[in-house]
Amino acid sequence: MTLPVRHFHLIRQLTRREIAARYRGSVLGVLWSLVTPILTLGLYTFLFGVVFRTRWNVQAPEGRVEFALILFVGLIVHGLLAECLARAPLLVLQHANLVKRVIFPLEILAPSVVASALFNAAIALAVWGLAATLAGQAPGWTALWLPLVLLPLILLALGVTWFLASIGVYVRDISHIIGLVTMVLLFLSPIFYRLEAVPADFRPLVQINPLTFIVEQTRAVLVWHQMPDLPRLARASLAGLVAAGLGLAWFQRLRRGFADVL
Repeated sequence: MTLPVRHFHLIRQLTRREIAARYRGSVLGVLWSLVTPILTLGLYTFLFGVVFRTRWNVQAPEGRVEFALILFVGLIVHGLLAECLARAPLLVLQHANLVKRVIFPLEILAPSVVASALFNAAIALAVWGLAATLAGQAPGWTALWLPLVLLPLILLALGVTWFLASIGVYVRDISHIIGLVTMVLLFLSPIFYRLEAVPADFRPLVQINPLTFIVEQTRAVLVWHQMPDLPRLARASLAGLVAAGLGLAWFQRLRRGFADVL
């Protein structure tokens, strides 16, 4: 499943183009990577923290700043996957000029999208870290586990991007479904509420969401200063590796017909 080392420089170049193209011509440029998550955080903090008065700590409810920090972590994790899902269906179509170039490795398009999403997530995490430090809740040494915690999600995003990118060439309507899927993933993840707050009958529905475990583990290492669940992370990473492998295999199988369709 591994990409040849000689393609890494192409992935890096494509990633830079992805990031530059996104903000080209805009007044704020890359600052939109800061503005958008902050505005989104403010909206959801007001809605769930003020209007619905959601709390993570029932015995000693946290303040609004603490609530916003906890909420922001979940939004960053969801945003990473949501960005990949949104870009994937049209990925090959937007690079149709490359399809008929036999020597160009089309499979590197998906890693460039994931890397671009990671760039935006890194900026958001930097904002979170600064805000947490100013609020007197700076992340501890357990934050060093964050790359390992996010690894299963990155592998899953890579596999799903390969899968959707190949399907999107043949089924153009799939891009219209992704918005609904990302919304379902958002509200079926413990981002705005505690997992324990979900009724027992419906809790398995939330637990099968691949984002649920990653959101909780990310909060554990960043917010609660706890060690991650290493055995479950190992299993999740293995599952993510399988998903990435299957996604790549599916992409390589369907790419044979790309030129005929495009």
